[in-house]
Amino acid sequence: MNKQTLIEQIKSKKSFLCVGLDTDLTKIPEHLLAEEDPIFAFNKAIIEATEDLCVAYKPNIAFYECYGIKGWEALRKTSEILPKSCFSIADAKRGDIGNTSKMYAQAFFNPEVSGLDFDSITIAPYMGEDSVTPFLDFPGKWAIVLALTSNQGSLDFQNFSNAQGKQLFEEVLDKVKTWGSDENLMYVVGATRGEAFLKIREHAPDHFLLVPGVGAQGGSLADVCQYGMNKDCGLLVNSTRGIIYASKGTDFAERARAEALKLQQEMQAQLELHGII
Repeated sequence: MNKQTLIEQIKSKKSFLCVGLDTDLTKIPEHLLAEEDPIFAFNKAIIEATEDLCVAYKPNIAFYECYGIKGWEALRKTSEILPKSCFSIADAKRGDIGNTSKMYAQAFFNPEVSGLDFDSITIAPYMGEDSVTPFLDFPGKWAIVLALTSNQGSLDFQNFSNAQGKQLFEEVLDKVKTWGSDENLMYVVGATRGEAFLKIREHAPDHFLLVPGVGAQGGSLADVCQYGMNKDCGLLVNSTRGIIYASKGTDFAERARAEALKLQQEMQAQLELHGII
């Protein structure tokens, strides 16, 4: 999916919601455990209940690879049913030397090699240019690079300042954007950072931002939009637990839809407020 198509989907669906598929067998409804593939059965129901309300899906790869072959097969089947109208994100946070990154890119971008064909992948840029650019060699695919995250441990490194007062996450933004463009690079920015989005936009005014942390982690959608929205929206706001685990009963899909609808309606209001729709 290219940037313009993503923008059109946001305007059409009046939503910039990304639904996280962090499917944990200890948290899904017990009646699904009798299914041949409980993870896939759960994902399928969530996708069918929410696909008209969101523009992206983000399976967290750790929740699949921990189950070995069965988990990878569930991921493959899930990837095949993701709606073509939705942007697909492999939340894998890969980042290694060039030849290894090339193999990771094959794993998530080349269906002839791996059976997986995601639109994008999350990447940790700590090892530098050769850990990111192999993913950009695939036409039409995106690298979503960690910039300023919402976890408490992010304070250990990301806010470090050099002698000129430039923080590490700012250096990441400036350096990474020289390796690609806003047509194939996005950044991960945690919703709990509030006014930090102003500084993010100073360095990356036109790039899309993948924003976790709204909902269960306490981030404010209004703050994210006030400080981080650009003329094209420029945001993919992710919600996982608040949607997919809204219920552990047989009504889990209906409850997930209800929670996704609440967010979609809030997002529509923000898109209208900012003159995007």
